[in-house]
Amino acid sequence: MASGCGLLVLSPLLLIVAVWIKLDSKGSVFYRQVRVGRDNEDFCIYKFRSMRIGSDSGSLVTIGGRDPRVTRSGYFIRKYKLDELPQLINVFLGDMSLVGPRPEVRHYVNYWTPEQMHVLDVRPGITDPASIKFRNENELMEKAEDPEDYYINVIMQEKIRLYLEYVQNASFWYDIKLIFETFKVIVTDKHA
Repeated sequence: MASGCGLLVLSPLLLIVAVWIKLDSKGSVFYRQVRVGRDNEDFCIYKFRSMRIGSDSGSLVTIGGRDPRVTRSGYFIRKYKLDELPQLINVFLGDMSLVGPRPEVRHYVNYWTPEQMHVLDVRPGITDPASIKFRNENELMEKAEDPEDYYINVIMQEKIRLYLEYVQNASFWYDIKLIFETFKVIVTDKHA
């Protein structure tokens, strides 16, 4: 219900972003990718496309603040997390929640231990504590000698720890707090 209202209220902004993406580069306005959801079930996540067509055929991680695969409009919509807004469709469809562990691609979930798989006991979300902590993940990866290895062995491990902590402490008021923290970070963080 909240996601439907959100889509309705945000429809003028969604339309503006969609037109900008279409005018800025060739390809679809939306980017769809298979992610792993609740109960280890795959689903298709929706985002505004921020990269050039075919960019995900190589590395699955985006590196640095100026990854050449990212379009001009993509830099802006990523900075202000506007690329995530179409995930309200996923919330509306029941694949995701507003708050919950960010859904990962199967490639990385395959590295998880049986204990870490408990992250999948809950519906994934648009935001969570790890999204707030690692809002500048691309810049961290840019400094790594081997970005993929650094993601798997350092960033992903800390994210999973935060996901499991969220699963243990999830509540309505905690979710409200995380939503407000996310908006605050997007508005005030110079590097958001």
